[in-house]
Amino acid sequence: MTDEELLLELLNSTPLVAGVEHDLLEETELWASDPTGRKALAAVRSALQDVVRGEQAASALTPFLRGVRQVPAMTEDGIGWTLEGPAATRTAVRAVLAWNAVKPGRLRPCENPECQLFLIDRSKANTARWCSMASCGNRMKARRHYQANR
Repeated sequence: MTDEELLLELLNSTPLVAGVEHDLLEETELWASDPTGRKALAAVRSALQDVVRGEQAASALTPFLRGVRQVPAMTEDGIGWTLEGPAATRTAVRAVLAWNAVKPGRLRPCENPECQLFLIDRSKANTARWCSMASCGNRMKARRHYQANR
């Protein structure tokens, strides 16, 4: 899993199902079997969600980077970077670094008010609005059409 995929999966690990939020970090050990790692992931997820929604400044992510560094190493393909820091928080740190690497304005929440998922807009025009055109996009367009023709 790439770091960008990790970031999106982590942000989207609190979906609404029939109006009830489900915490996928609690439901699976895919993320971290260690309680300390799971706690760090839950904390960084909450902070990242708030930052992406504009409810907190990016400085809210600073505590997750304490005691972490990247060390360069030569590989066959050039310079590679190794992340060093507490093992329990390494996945959380990867998510923060992935957030930083996403082009500004490309990571955003879905515009469906009944959805709390996020999307990374990879379109050239940077105009994606929904986490999924098949679900949220279709619903929102159908609602608009219905209201316009009422």
